[in-house]
Amino acid sequence: MAYNEELTNRLRKALKDVPNVEELKMFRGVSFMINGKVCMSVGDDEIMYRIDPAMHEELLKHKGTRTMTMKTGRE
Repeated sequence: MAYNEELTNRLRKALKDVPNVEELKMFRGVSFMINGKVCMSVGDDEIMYRIDPAMHEELLKHKGTRTMTMKTGRE
């Protein structure tokens, strides 16, 4: 399973004090769950975050961000 270990370690460090974090290998990478829900995943060279839909358009203004599109075409 290929994933970016540097990005994964950065997320581990950022989440070290957050309660109820679980790390699972899935989605061709590593996913981090909080309270049983996937909140972010690391792949080869990207981090995917679950965000509040109300923040979506504003966050897309940041360089390097994009909407995640699943293979089914669902965003």
